[in-house]
Amino acid sequence: MPKQAPGKVRDAVVAVLRDSTQPISVQEIHEAVGERLGRVSASSVRSYLRLNVDRLFERVDRGLYQLSEERELFEVLSPADSPLPSEQPQLIQGDCLDWLAGREPNSIEAVVTDPPYGLVEYSTAEQHKLRTGRGGVWRIPPSFDGHKRSPLPRFTTLSREQLASLSDFFLRWGKVLLPALVPGANVIVASNPLLSHIVSAALAAAGLERRGEIVRLVMTMRGGDRPKNAHEEFSEVTVMPRSMWEPWLCFRKPLEGRVQDNLRKWKTGGFRRVSATRPFGDVIASRPTHANERKIAPHPSLKPQAFLRQIVRAVLPLSHGTVLDPFAGAGSTLAAAAAVGYPSIGIEIDTHFAEMARKAIGPLSRLAIK
Repeated sequence: MPKQAPGKVRDAVVAVLRDSTQPISVQEIHEAVGERLGRVSASSVRSYLRLNVDRLFERVDRGLYQLSEERELFEVLSPADSPLPSEQPQLIQGDCLDWLAGREPNSIEAVVTDPPYGLVEYSTAEQHKLRTGRGGVWRIPPSFDGHKRSPLPRFTTLSREQLASLSDFFLRWGKVLLPALVPGANVIVASNPLLSHIVSAALAAAGLERRGEIVRLVMTMRGGDRPKNAHEEFSEVTVMPRSMWEPWLCFRKPLEGRVQDNLRKWKTGGFRRVSATRPFGDVIASRPTHANERKIAPHPSLKPQAFLRQIVRAVLPLSHGTVLDPFAGAGSTLAAAAAVGYPSIGIEIDTHFAEMARKAIGPLSRLAIK
């Protein structure tokens, strides 16, 4: 009997349980895995199930298993074993407004992006301050317990004029983005609780249809501080709530007809389910980006692959189309798309970050997420 790579057996077992609408027996799992991979040892399947009960699988009765509801599929599958996209990620250095203005209409099926929603923090002057350790609008937290914490933009410092510019920018961006999208295309935009209402109102005014938001549950270092220079006098006061979540705004280009009509014609209009029995949800538990990812891509706003791969996987409901990140940064969205097997395009205006992305996309996409 030919020996199968452990990753192949693992992913086949996960796929079989994912596609089942009810708990199934070890024998049924073994037979289904065999149909996918050819001859596989029954003991390999049994051992893998037993070793991963409570972590990946649930044993609901004697010899009956199902995929654990507490685990996300993308944290189980290895990027090395996932299908490769038909095209390599495309990274373009330039202004996304100019690029979108020249893009062919109805040519992008989804957008996942983490834009510079303070805008001023990514200006040339503020980026120079950040890179030289002077901070500027960026708060550079002190080390804590021997760990160096990442810089955070201080959006509370933005003036009324800067907030108005933020609204104007996203209105212009939404208007130039809309024609490039196919009907039903998902647009997922990272934001924060202080500015999400401004970004959301601008995108709605541009003609995109608001579809709620995804809550990324993550503990950050924002908020929770006592009054500056008066922390002893007001020791029981917190100026702002400690941030424990991050909003990712969900928009959609209006459908052409009904959902089923749009899916048949444009392959978009909804979200890809996690499994046959589990829909994609709007609350995702997350963690701050791991040090090994930051080492590959030391971008101040780098989001973790474990989270991004879930978002990216879901935005193409039929796994068809191209994912665009018009504010590509270090290329983490493109890396996530490559990991789950989707073609992608990234636009990045900053020369420093574009070069970082060129080096980081491949290594980030190959990381095995646990």
